[in-house]
Amino acid sequence: MAPVSLVGVFIAIFCFFIFHSFLFKKPHNRLLRNWPIIGMLPDLILVLHRVYNFTVDLLENNNLTFSFKGPWFAGMDMLLTADPANIHHILSSNFSNYIKGPGFQDVFDVFGNGIITTDSELWKNLRKSYQAMLHHQRFQRFSESTLASKLKDGLIPLLDHFAEEGTPVDLQDVFGRYTFDTVLILITGSDPKSLSIEMHEDEFAKALDDVGEGILYRHVKPRFLWKLHNWMGFGHEKKMAQANATFDRVCAKYISAKRDEIRKSQGIIENSDGESEDLLTSFIKLDTTMYKLLNPRDDKFLRDTILAFILAGRDTTASALTWFFWLLSENPQVLTTIRQEIIHTNLARSRDHQDNLDKLVYLHGALCEAMRLYPPVAFGRKSSIKSDVLPSGHVVDANSKVIICLYALGRMRIVWGEDAMQFKPERWICEDGRLKHEPSFKFLSFNSGPRTCLGKHIAMTQMKEVAVEILQNYDIKVVKGQKIEPVLGFILSMKDGLKITISKRCSV
Repeated sequence: MAPVSLVGVFIAIFCFFIFHSFLFKKPHNRLLRNWPIIGMLPDLILVLHRVYNFTVDLLENNNLTFSFKGPWFAGMDMLLTADPANIHHILSSNFSNYIKGPGFQDVFDVFGNGIITTDSELWKNLRKSYQAMLHHQRFQRFSESTLASKLKDGLIPLLDHFAEEGTPVDLQDVFGRYTFDTVLILITGSDPKSLSIEMHEDEFAKALDDVGEGILYRHVKPRFLWKLHNWMGFGHEKKMAQANATFDRVCAKYISAKRDEIRKSQGIIENSDGESEDLLTSFIKLDTTMYKLLNPRDDKFLRDTILAFILAGRDTTASALTWFFWLLSENPQVLTTIRQEIIHTNLARSRDHQDNLDKLVYLHGALCEAMRLYPPVAFGRKSSIKSDVLPSGHVVDANSKVIICLYALGRMRIVWGEDAMQFKPERWICEDGRLKHEPSFKFLSFNSGPRTCLGKHIAMTQMKEVAVEILQNYDIKVVKGQKIEPVLGFILSMKDGLKITISKRCSV
């Protein structure tokens, strides 16, 4: 019995030292330790609360690319990269080999078969149809009028109210409501009116928040574990299921109402090029002879389409605007320069509003700079079909998971220079004053290659209009004592929002 007891003592001591290391020793910045069986997961859990900045250090100290090893048989092995050459290879030059894949669709299952989750011919059909609709004159007019009216009749009255009250308000919440209302109008033609003085909670918007958090945790849990939690209706998975039910119910309401509206208008109103049209109407009327894999008679197809547009246009723009205004509060000289540019451009007397927005080069650079440091989507995910060798020399096996780290990419000194951590809009401006072009695989906020964001122009226009309106007419002060840090989620929002006070500016 004595030898057996000694073995037991030895195992106990060995286990003690392992757990002591997990609990009390911080991982070295250069690498995550790869333990037998459990891989690097314990170290990842220890740094999860600061995973974005940890990833910056990790990739900068490992030549921009790092192989993460998860527990055996857990399906968590992945290659992390912030190397522009690798990103260009994955998203453009070898695009056909890197897909969303079944693993991505599994994690993002609540969004169904929309353009964000699909691959192959279905994705090509969806993108072709989206492109045609977004660039059609009817939608262009509808988009311009919607952005203008929501700004004039929604955002400005709310800001005036808080300026008169003098009470603090969460600017991130305000922007989230503004972009949510705007994107719902563009998609369905209906205004949820979440942007109001009452600031009531919208169930659809809350469901989107719950899904964003749940998707992140699906990335850091073994698949069998989150699947088990899903089956049990436990924790984040319970919230995901409830959100999915909310999506189904609310989208069904919008779809039913739109079908009734179209049915009643048939034979009475024929759409002409002089009228505007929301996206749901366009999809219900879709010419299926041109897009054979799309089925507008299927409510599930329309539901997934609605969600894809909301996901693309709601939190992304709100996140970018929130970080932008916080960065302005930290860099008053940038704020002064933007205001001077707005005055010089003289937007108020402009007949061609869009042309003059395009003249705001410094503002454009400041918005890009904010998205470089705080990209609305913190990471992208791809799956390889065949084995491949990246420009960095890393081997990618077939069916491997590749994570493109956008947050780290914008902070790599080897990519952006020694001042990469500084907020400098000037880096986007040429010596002759024109806007400087940066390749999309270096500045990835609007994606790159064949999947480049189709709504980039709308998003930039919306952000410029909001920025001009606020900076011309209001002074914003960030409430002191806040801890500003990104939340763990699919969208890079501020964890506790951005509390500000707002006051009207004197006429200049």
